[in-house]
Amino acid sequence: MQRWRGLEDIPQDWGRSVVTIGSYDGVHRGHQLIIGRAVARARELGVPSVVVTFDPHPSEVVRPGSHPPLLAPHHRRAELMAELGVDAVLILPFTTEFSKLSPADFIVKVLVDKLHARAVIEGPNFRFGHKAAGNVGFLSELGTTYDYEVEVVDLYVSGAAGGGEPFSSTLTRRLIAEGDVEGAAEILGRPHRVEGVVVRGAQRGRELGYPTANVETLPHTAIPADGVYAGWLTADGERMPAAISVGTNPQFDGTERTVEAYAIDRVGLDLYGLHVAVDFLAYVRGQEKFVSIDALLDAIAADVKKCRELTGAA
Repeated sequence: MQRWRGLEDIPQDWGRSVVTIGSYDGVHRGHQLIIGRAVARARELGVPSVVVTFDPHPSEVVRPGSHPPLLAPHHRRAELMAELGVDAVLILPFTTEFSKLSPADFIVKVLVDKLHARAVIEGPNFRFGHKAAGNVGFLSELGTTYDYEVEVVDLYVSGAAGGGEPFSSTLTRRLIAEGDVEGAAEILGRPHRVEGVVVRGAQRGRELGYPTANVETLPHTAIPADGVYAGWLTADGERMPAAISVGTNPQFDGTERTVEAYAIDRVGLDLYGLHVAVDFLAYVRGQEKFVSIDALLDAIAADVKKCRELTGAA
């Protein structure tokens, strides 16, 4: 799959293509419907499929300080899109100047002049251009002028997560913030993932007999509520069952919120400096401060046992 950053990265000889545009944070099951339809339509027409997305999130430029917690970094979204069969991903730097493009100018500069759109696939609530003035109706109207078709796919399917609310990135972020990683996984179609580099912490886990990977998470990452979770730690391509702790470590009067993962039954791992992934399977318990270190050790042992069972069953 080709990956482009900015319109200037698109090959000069790029021909017709099927395009879908959106933030697509998380590439959840609703997004998968739209992207999957774009891929299918591209194959029907015998042309490549392209996903157009933005960096940073448009809200950060339009309303500074409002950047939502991210469900997946761009490289992870690209991996997920590649799995869906997408041929190219275009990441457009979202600047103040870019935000001022009128809907018509956006269509001409991106869809017509650069991507030579043959078809555009979007959700019903797709908005674009300055002050989000453009919608699918306007997109279709200009399609007659610039020779592209528009197809609208309803991404608002519903499930049990969130009490049957339609699948959305907003709902997914809310469930993660509440610690409902199982509900989030229903929407995403996979466990929620947090990534980052393993850095040195206080090393108390090592002293207690449970050495953890202290993950320095990427900016704006959506991190689950404080507590203990079962899941997996992936490093150097190896996926290991893990007991994951999120929080400030109140037992030792900590103040900095961290994500730490103990690779269950693994000895002698040296992960410092590695970029790792932590996948959240299930919530185990909330963050607590115990009356003694012995009580803490008993709780950790019970946590590890529970996490071993949950990951084994999964």
